[in-house]
Amino acid sequence: MGGRTMNHLHSSSAPALRRLLDLLASGAATEDFADVLADARRQGAPAAVLSEIDDATWQALRVHRTMRQHRRREAELTALFDTAGDLAASRDLDAVLQAIVRRARMLLGTDTAYLTLPDEAAGDTYMRVTDGSVSVLFQTLRLSLGDGLGGLVAQTARPYATPDYRADERFHHTGSIDAGVLDEGLVAIIGVPLLLGGRVIGVLFAADRSPRAFSPDEVALLCTLAAHAAIALDTAKSLADTRAALTELNSANELIRAHAAAVQRAERGHDRLTDLVLRGAEVPDVAAAVAALLGGEIAVLDAEGEPLAGRAAAPGTGLAEAAAASRAEGRSVRHGEAWVCAVLAGQEQLGTLVLRGRPDLDDADRRLFERASVVTALLLLLRRSVAETENRVRGELLADLLTAPDRDPAGLTARGRRLGVDLGRPHLVLVAEPGDARDTGARSRLAGAAGRYLFGSRGISAEHGEAVVLLVPDADGGAGEGDAAQRAAGQAAERLARLAGFPVTVGAGRPAAGPVALAAAYTEGLRCVRALRVLGRSGEGASARALGFLGVLLGDGHDVAGFVGATLGPLLEYDARRGTELVRTLRAYFDCGGSLTRAKDELHVHVNTVVQRLDRVEVLLGRDWNDPERSLELQLALRLQLLSGP
Repeated sequence: MGGRTMNHLHSSSAPALRRLLDLLASGAATEDFADVLADARRQGAPAAVLSEIDDATWQALRVHRTMRQHRRREAELTALFDTAGDLAASRDLDAVLQAIVRRARMLLGTDTAYLTLPDEAAGDTYMRVTDGSVSVLFQTLRLSLGDGLGGLVAQTARPYATPDYRADERFHHTGSIDAGVLDEGLVAIIGVPLLLGGRVIGVLFAADRSPRAFSPDEVALLCTLAAHAAIALDTAKSLADTRAALTELNSANELIRAHAAAVQRAERGHDRLTDLVLRGAEVPDVAAAVAALLGGEIAVLDAEGEPLAGRAAAPGTGLAEAAAASRAEGRSVRHGEAWVCAVLAGQEQLGTLVLRGRPDLDDADRRLFERASVVTALLLLLRRSVAETENRVRGELLADLLTAPDRDPAGLTARGRRLGVDLGRPHLVLVAEPGDARDTGARSRLAGAAGRYLFGSRGISAEHGEAVVLLVPDADGGAGEGDAAQRAAGQAAERLARLAGFPVTVGAGRPAAGPVALAAAYTEGLRCVRALRVLGRSGEGASARALGFLGVLLGDGHDVAGFVGATLGPLLEYDARRGTELVRTLRAYFDCGGSLTRAKDELHVHVNTVVQRLDRVEVLLGRDWNDPERSLELQLALRLQLLSGP
């Protein structure tokens, strides 16, 4: 009897199950799956059959969502690989930007896509590339800085989307922009910034001629394409800067050669210095050569007075004042028994040359000493340019390391080895934040200060999130974890503040080796920075361990995991056992203020699915899960779980 009942049950649900399979095979919309259960209810199907169809619908939706995600990711990855290939193979900036805009339009399925760049000479922005546009007025549109959706994106350095441009009051409308948008017939528009070193250098847009809401995945994809466009623009600028630098270097050499003809000794000195530069000599080599030519002792100090070659000046000797006088006069100056010459690149002082042992200098020797400062400036500029380029490439490695350390640890380690960074050896991860972490300008200046701080070392740095992350070799080799991290954090906070010109808060994770461990150390350093801010210790540096009980709480010895397990344990176990997303659904529900409609948009599922999941949450956690006191506890646990990582 039971067998006949079961056979009857399966036969009753079979048409619905076949219909679900047909929907999966045809790639139907998500909403169509809910119609299967609704039709079965209207046909008076038994409760057991409805339950089976409900379970099958839920499973079919999971498969449908997975297939859709795979198809979308495959298309996105293909486009991104193609774009990366364009960047590697092409020197034609217009062709690369056109390909990026075309792919943005294709992947987002919009009617148009376009890219705007600032015109510094005119003080506005203009349409650089368009795809799918039919309006000449729109294609030739010029926008004043700060106007329209693009102005909002450029000012905030954040992506913005509007389902109806003409009715959106978040940004400043102008007659010319609205006329161009109307002539093109655009309604829904999304714009993302092209970021380079925290600076917005353009805006990439995608737009539809009908109302549309853009999903977070679409925003993220457009941001990735915008990053490719920024790289293309930066590459073109780097090539132009390199040509200009070579031209400037050639001009400087010509100038040196013309002046060297005045005196034979100056000519020999010039030839010697030029030979050193062409052979790739370093600053100490130049200092030694000049000391030999002038018969004295040469010291080269950096902008902060630290020796790059020779011995440092004694404190309180007035060397800084002498260097300032040399900078003002544009010549070397007498300083007691020594001579001082500022090493300048334009108006920027890169360092100071000090000549001892030659209290008297004739004009020829003085010119030779001053020429040495020019050569030193060229070497320092070249060295800094090379270091910035290397740090940019290494910074990409650091960003990948912090973003997805467990995706390919061996690959990250191999990349680091090729770049001269051995991730297998102990390193310290320092997380530095300016006084106002939301100030992108301050963060950009801090990033530059970090590059100067690491100049000449084996460390690397990169902007990540709202902070600047520094990866420096651990001089202690992993011994004395707390002391090494505490010393490094304190020194970095003091030096970075001096270089950046504002207070800098630095948190240090424990010494670690390997991509996964280094990423964990970054998390610990980030929490340490937040703890310092909460404690009112902004502008200081510390390690989590040095913070005492707070350090233990933020490190591995805390009981946050116990609290999270006790509060969310049933949901975590259910998700792990059945592959569901109850924890994610609950987080989205709270983040959306308890709105089922906003939560289903956030999760990209049907609202019935959200209701079913929350019903399951109630079964697992109890009927009072949404009461104020209990929900506060759940939200705290969800936030701690999010901050603590997987």
